[in-house]
Amino acid sequence: MYDLQLKELILQYMKENAYKPLTAEELAARLDIGGDNLPRFLETLKEMESEGDLVQTRKKRYGIPEKMDLIVGRLQCHQKGFGFVIPRDELYEDVYIPADSINEAMHNDSVIAKIVRRKSEGNRTEGEIIRILERANKKVVGTFERSRNFGFVIPDDSRILYDIYVFQDETMGAREGDKVVAEITHWPEKRRNPEGRIIEVLGYKDDIGIDVLSIIRSHDIPEEFPPEVLEEAEKIPEKIDEAEINRRVDLRDRKIVTIDGADAKDLDDAVSVEKLSNGNFRLGVHIADVSHYVKENSALDKEAFKRGTSVYFLDRVIPMLPKRLSNGICSLNPKVDRLALTVFMEIDKAGKVVDYQIVESVISTAERMTYKDVSDILEKNDEELIARYGSLVDDFRRMEELYTILNSKRMVRGSIDFEFPETKVMLDKEGNPEDIVKVERRTADRIIEEFMLVCNETVAEHMFWLGAPFVYRIHEEPDDEKIEVFNEFVYNLGYSIKGIKKVHPKALQRLIQKVKGKKEEKIINTLLLRSLKRARYHQENLGHYGLAAEYYCHFTSPIRRYPDLVIHRIIKETLKGGLENSRIEYLKEFVEKAALQSSERERAADEAEREVEDLKKVEFMARRIGEEYEGIVSGVTAFGIFVELENGIEGMVRVSFMTDDFYHFDEKRYMLIGERTKKSFRIGDVVRVQVVKADLVDKKLDFVLV
Repeated sequence: MYDLQLKELILQYMKENAYKPLTAEELAARLDIGGDNLPRFLETLKEMESEGDLVQTRKKRYGIPEKMDLIVGRLQCHQKGFGFVIPRDELYEDVYIPADSINEAMHNDSVIAKIVRRKSEGNRTEGEIIRILERANKKVVGTFERSRNFGFVIPDDSRILYDIYVFQDETMGAREGDKVVAEITHWPEKRRNPEGRIIEVLGYKDDIGIDVLSIIRSHDIPEEFPPEVLEEAEKIPEKIDEAEINRRVDLRDRKIVTIDGADAKDLDDAVSVEKLSNGNFRLGVHIADVSHYVKENSALDKEAFKRGTSVYFLDRVIPMLPKRLSNGICSLNPKVDRLALTVFMEIDKAGKVVDYQIVESVISTAERMTYKDVSDILEKNDEELIARYGSLVDDFRRMEELYTILNSKRMVRGSIDFEFPETKVMLDKEGNPEDIVKVERRTADRIIEEFMLVCNETVAEHMFWLGAPFVYRIHEEPDDEKIEVFNEFVYNLGYSIKGIKKVHPKALQRLIQKVKGKKEEKIINTLLLRSLKRARYHQENLGHYGLAAEYYCHFTSPIRRYPDLVIHRIIKETLKGGLENSRIEYLKEFVEKAALQSSERERAADEAEREVEDLKKVEFMARRIGEEYEGIVSGVTAFGIFVELENGIEGMVRVSFMTDDFYHFDEKRYMLIGERTKKSFRIGDVVRVQVVKADLVDKKLDFVLV
């Protein structure tokens, strides 16, 4: 491991305006590094170069990329052959890479690109890949095809632009049309495809379940736990030791409930609400104390770090922790003793947390409530449910009262609350899509969401002022340029955003409220979301733009998210008397790694979940070829219009299928306009379409206008 302090020293020196690229020997002399420190210095240079922090020229001189017209980032390829480098440093914009400048790099590789043309009127910044820092696709999932003397794998991901060549004796007996996992043994070279060997045959491409299994494998989501992890989980006793109960705050006499989805089995948060004599509320958020069971550097911990998150598919869950823990010992199941980390917050009538306390506790939840039942009690005064849960009804009403106060406070400060209509694909026992139903976000869902938000903020602020190493959940300010483009788009629909430069989230919140219930609501919300940066984990507190929160973290789901588990450990250490300097130094390094790993695994999980959902939606419509539907134009491009149906499924009407006229794209007004008829299509227009094609490989639908 290289020296972090030395790394900072080197970077600071190279960032000085007067710095010119130096050899390793010259650099060591300038920084007065010699003797026993020289090997460590050279090792640090080597590591920094491999990570893209430094670049070594052909003359063996070192410099930082930004001073050498170089961009370090991740390559995103397009199926048509070109790509973009997404810079590691978000201060820089994406760089367009033409097909002939990708130079043996593959989709998602970590690369260095040289800028060959700066952005000018009508042209984007263009570059060429000059170095591959790290290969992303060590394994590729695809369909096996056989030739007489060899085979090849056609990747499922069309952004992987090469087929993988496989020698006859490396095929594992795969048949034509089998879905396989290939390990790459030789990377592509000029006019030569990558080579690989089959390491797993998943099954024939049309067999039941192979489609979802292929997606799981392509995102490197491990289904099975290693034996040593399962062994460790089996050794954990179900009964809590009396000594452990005695040293904790005993809350087993409190009215505490879990409120979750009806099918949830990993219950990691419970709540309680009291009204105090001074008129304030006392909110208790009780979170499963997973860190008591999953010890640092244990086999369970290392596996949880590797997975980063539980993954929720339509028909299955791939948990971060074995089910014995996630659904059993750690889960806050009703009427059993469970260890928890509790945050008590005293909240006044304005929604301000005036006092709080974080304690290790033991709890026993009174009931396992569902969102539906609690919502039916609060929204419909359901008599049967009120009779069944009579002792808790007043608590639910207090929760609703507190939710209203907290939500109002959050809206006043400018928190952005997207209201996307959600749908869920219902599958039969064989994994075939049966129906697509709307999912409501009801009162109970909102109550729990609001309570978790205020708890996460309270914990993040507490740890920030303690100054301990920590994993924050951050959401940075959007790029001015992206907001300007978005503002131009909404202006053509009759809206505008106040203050484009450093736009306050409140201005975006006002726009969301203005379009509520309008036909253009979903597309404006979707494009706004795309204009914002992605929330991620980070070791520094950089605030959360979307929530308009100065401090934020993820504390409330340690059964299913690794960052929550890490910060539970740190919080408990601070409760027990603080951190020693050596521990602080170790944790600083670890939380940085954990934040990066968790962000990457979260992204992989999101993509896999979305891919499975898209696949099942296309499968659902594949049985409805020829049927007609009413839909709304949800997007307009030069090559066609996107149409969203009432069930949330989206497809495309290609310009080539619009045969009644020649249509031209008006980029400024986001419209397609007929050359002769002047007939136009713009976002929000209601159209009638017929389903003509369902592409299960690319998970896309084609419509024609009726």
